[in-house]
Amino acid sequence: MNASDRRRDPRVNVCMPVQFRELNLPGSIRQKAESVNLSQNGICFVTDVPLRIGTHLEVSLRIPHNLAETASSDVMCVGREVHIRPDSPQAGMSGIGLHIERFEVKTPQRERLAS
Repeated sequence: MNASDRRRDPRVNVCMPVQFRELNLPGSIRQKAESVNLSQNGICFVTDVPLRIGTHLEVSLRIPHNLAETASSDVMCVGREVHIRPDSPQAGMSGIGLHIERFEVKTPQRERLAS
């Protein structure tokens, strides 16, 4: 069975900036990356940072309004790296597959003040 056969949720091809950091590495700094696709339970992004399968990451991104049910949303995800694709079309980059274990949608400041 290949990876696409195991997926429960459809993926949306979307290229947008993301930031990530390793959770199990004290003092880790946020790294920049770019998404390739995402679904409700996963995200694929490309980076030049070497990572290992099984690494737990915190990933921050902004879901554009055309993909969100409402306005653009800032989202913070925590997940586990499940695959690495070293043959990314971008030289020196690897495709990282992250299984999202939990996520939080950040409420915009103006909405928090209105409640």
